[in-house]
This record gives sequence, structure tokens and C-alpha cells, in this order.
Amino acid sequence: MEQSRLDAIWQWFDDYVPTFYDIDPEGLRNIQLKVEHTRKVCEVMDILAAGEGLLPEETCIAGAVALLHDVGRFPQYRRWRTFRDSDSDNHARLAVEVIREQGVLDGLPPDECLLIEEAVRFHNLLHPPEQVQSPTKLFIRLIRDADKLDIWRVFLDEYALPAEKRASAACLGLPDLAEFTPSCLAALAKKQIVHLEDCRSINDFKLLQISWALT
Repeated sequence: MEQSRLDAIWQWFDDYVPTFYDIDPEGLRNIQLKVEHTRKVCEVMDILAAGEGLLPEETCIAGAVALLHDVGRFPQYRRWRTFRDSDSDNHARLAVEVIREQGVLDGLPPDECLLIEEAVRFHNLLHPPEQVQSPTKLFIRLIRDADKLDIWRVFLDEYALPAEKRASAACLGLPDLAEFTPSCLAALAKKQIVHLEDCRSINDFKLLQISWALT
């Protein structure tokens, strides 16, 4: 992918996300949270791509993956008012749907489209698939890392805010309780991933995020 094509995808993104700004103040905070997250993931992706020694055209592909990985979040929130996939729809699947409906990748070589779409589609899986159609799993690994690295930033920022100023959907509707769920503590003690379906509070959600670094 050439830089000019990545620039065009950025222009599409900058035109697309404001179409979701016609919403109440609470909703706008949630939409803007994902816009900022996307921009930060792109910054992290540039760092990772440089560290991996990617060629310029590969770096542009990685940048497109980062930019597009969460575009499904915007229609998801508009329709369901949540970022919790289990209460709505898989946001990665929705992202691929947006990419195709909007023709974001039209004109790109088929192999580049496949790389981008598969990285977007699989970025949120607990475990990436053993086999993929695209020639490399590199972009899947890169976006999974870039995404999680910025998610830590997102929640450090959110937890530092008073409750009334937080983006309400950031913690997926979990209550702010003092206790921890035993199954979440047990998973963390075993250096296993804490599963979202076991989380009953924001404290459990914090354990889930810690578990990313221990597995």
C-alpha cells in the first residue's frame, strides 16, 4: 500500500466518524473515546512497525489495520448503546461490514484487502485462529498488541476521572463494587486470562486487563 492510499483512508475516517456526533452528551463522550483510542492505536502501531523493521508499504498496511480495527464500534454504539459485544454484536465483524459497505479498500490488490480484513476481523479474539487465508499472521499480532497497549492507557485515564465524568460505556456497564469475583482471582493466580464473561464488577475488569501481561 502506498502512503497516498493510507492518507485517503484517513480522510474517509475523518469524514465518517462525525456522522455519529449527532447524539446526546453522554453518547458523544463514548463515541469520542473510541475516536481517541483509534488515533492512539495508530501511533502505537507506527512504533511497533518500526520495531519490526517493516517495509514502507507494510507499514502503511499496518496503519490501515490500526485505523480500521474499531470502526464497527460506532454503529454498534448507535444501535445498542454499549461496547459489550455479548449484549450487541461482534464489533470486529461489524468493522469488516463497514469497510465493505463503505468501499474503503476498493481498488487495493486482493492480497492487501485480505491482510487488512483478516487482521481487523480477528483482532478481538481471545486466541487468534491457527490458520488464516492471508499470507501472514504478522498484522493480526501487531493490531492485537497495539490495541491492548492503548486500552491500558484508556482505562488508566478513565479510572483517574470522577465517576460522573467517565465515558459510561468504557467499563461495559459493570458496577463499581469493592469485591472481586473468586473465579477471576483464581485465573489471575494461575497466570491465566481472566474471561470477560466472569467479570461482575469494574475490579474484575481490572484483573482481566492485568492478566494480559501475565499470560
